[in-house]
Amino acid sequence: MGTDSPLPKLLLTHLLCSTTFFCIFSSFGFAATPKLHTEEVKVLREIGRKLGKKDWDFGKDPCSGEGNWRVLTGRKGSESSVSCDCSFNNNSSCHIVSIALKAQNISASLPPEFSKLAYLSILDLSRNYFTGSIPHEWSTMHLTELSLMGNRLSGPFPKVLTNITTLRNLSIEGNLFSGPIPPETGKLINLQKFVIASNGFTGVLPSELGKLINLTDMRISDNNFSGRIPDFIGNWTWVEKLHIQGCTLEGPIPSSISALTRLSDLRITDLKGKGSLFPPLSDMESLRTLTLRNCLLYGSIPEYVGHMRRLKNLDLSYNNLTGEIPASFVQLDKVDFMYLTGNKLTGTIPEWVPGRNHNLDISYNNFTWDSSSPVECPRGSVNLVESYSSSADNQKIHSCLKRNFPCHASGNQHRYSLHLNCGGKEVNINGQKYEADREQRGASMFYLSQDWALSSTGNFVDNDMDADTYIETNTSTISNVSGLISELYTTARVSPLSLTYYRLCLMNGNYTVRLHFAEIIFTNDRSFYDLGKRVFDVNVQEKLVLKDFNIEDEAGGAGKPIVKNFTAVVTNNTLKIHFYWAGKGTTGIPDRGFYGPLISAISVDPNFKPPLVTDKKNHIILAAGISAAALFLGLLVVGIMRRKGWLGGKVSTDKGMDLQTSKYQIKRDANFIAYFK
Repeated sequence: MGTDSPLPKLLLTHLLCSTTFFCIFSSFGFAATPKLHTEEVKVLREIGRKLGKKDWDFGKDPCSGEGNWRVLTGRKGSESSVSCDCSFNNNSSCHIVSIALKAQNISASLPPEFSKLAYLSILDLSRNYFTGSIPHEWSTMHLTELSLMGNRLSGPFPKVLTNITTLRNLSIEGNLFSGPIPPETGKLINLQKFVIASNGFTGVLPSELGKLINLTDMRISDNNFSGRIPDFIGNWTWVEKLHIQGCTLEGPIPSSISALTRLSDLRITDLKGKGSLFPPLSDMESLRTLTLRNCLLYGSIPEYVGHMRRLKNLDLSYNNLTGEIPASFVQLDKVDFMYLTGNKLTGTIPEWVPGRNHNLDISYNNFTWDSSSPVECPRGSVNLVESYSSSADNQKIHSCLKRNFPCHASGNQHRYSLHLNCGGKEVNINGQKYEADREQRGASMFYLSQDWALSSTGNFVDNDMDADTYIETNTSTISNVSGLISELYTTARVSPLSLTYYRLCLMNGNYTVRLHFAEIIFTNDRSFYDLGKRVFDVNVQEKLVLKDFNIEDEAGGAGKPIVKNFTAVVTNNTLKIHFYWAGKGTTGIPDRGFYGPLISAISVDPNFKPPLVTDKKNHIILAAGISAAALFLGLLVVGIMRRKGWLGGKVSTDKGMDLQTSKYQIKRDANFIAYFK
């Protein structure tokens, strides 16, 4: 009989080896892909349903990064992403640790189900349209970062958040929260970033905030607090960014601020109460942005400010600072923006000022003129309008440098109206020409037209743009006006700090000033563009006529024009209209850098009947008219005389007729005189 065939043995050996190899290889290279825990998938489905997130593809695992689970759009700041930690159970199980739904225009209430994601650490729902309050279920969460910035959440300060003691970063900026800050916020001892700006908070800042000693970023601007800036801010010795702008607090700035030596960004503006000397900041060598605007500061500017070598932005405008510009300021050649406008600085203007390449504004001060001082307003990056004291009134220098910008034209050259399309081209509205206003500069700019001028101060901080835009074009559709008139509102001039229009050489008298406004950046479409709030002040002839003016509130929405009328008395032939940002309103919607005054058009008309002759052109027209009338009258007289026979009669050759002719001539002359009498 034949022996057994070796083929079955070979096949068996090959099968055993292959199986062993597959098992070993699988353990290294083909392990099952970890997936999101089943319960969290169910929670995520429910959250997606409530938020209307139809783009979430549950056909793909949320932790895979596929199927729209991680989307960064081209628009700045827009993100829709779910991030997971898949290191659980030997890398076989995943849990959600971060959700970012930024600038998604989600209109909904905050889902309580977020609290069921036990491993969720970071939640960013900024720039949407969430309404209502924060669910009490969230108190059990273990978040380290929470941003609800730029929504429509309302009610008192959400105490539920004070139970999330793991929080390091918390931002509820740009919502509708109101009432006092509760003492319970002192429990958030791990907070490093605390941003509550642009809400409606009131009351005194609780002393418990002094317990937040780990703060590095604290922003409370644009609220309605009362009382003084508290001394306990000196406890925040780790703070690097501190913003206290336009929140109605009283000065003085406490001396305890000197302990904040790590500050790189300090902004305090628009304080109430009593004035004070310059605060002690000599040890703040890391400062890059220093803003102490309208803080009621008096006295001189310390020399040490000029030794802050890291400074990039310096704003000491609209205080009562006196004395000379410190000699050390010549060293601040790396400061991009320097504003000393609106003080009482004296002495001569330093020689380095007119030729400075970076933006510098020292307008509206009390400098003394001498033979080495500027005699005209520069056209570059330096603004000197109204920078001299009244001692320079009789000097032969350009009037833009003098106090109140006087007119040196003769009386017959005075104007009596102004119609300006701010930020726009020349347009003709119902027969009235509105002049163009297209000057692109604005940080420290003076622009002089034939009979009007413009002074602009300020830069849009934090917008991360290479160059600021001072002329805006409409985002909102203009409504409630005809297509022709809408041309006045499709563009506007904006300013991040101060904007002044002058009507020069205006006839003295009473005028009606019409200021045309329309909010063209924010919208009415229930997107996060709808959430912006623009607030500013307006002065006409140094008189406050609009305080905390909000265009949308007055007009009833974005894109709706409104005209505010005022009576102005002109006594020195110059009309002055000043717009000022007092730190109010949102600064981060739709993006960082959208705030401050906005003006669409200006109309100025006399409340009296202007004289017929107002300029040289009218003189010429009038003279030509008089000449033509005289010529016509002369021809008429000659014609009448000929018709009456008083001119052109025959000369008589009959000597006997001489006496008779003479008598007739006398009678004719008498008739001629009587006719014209």
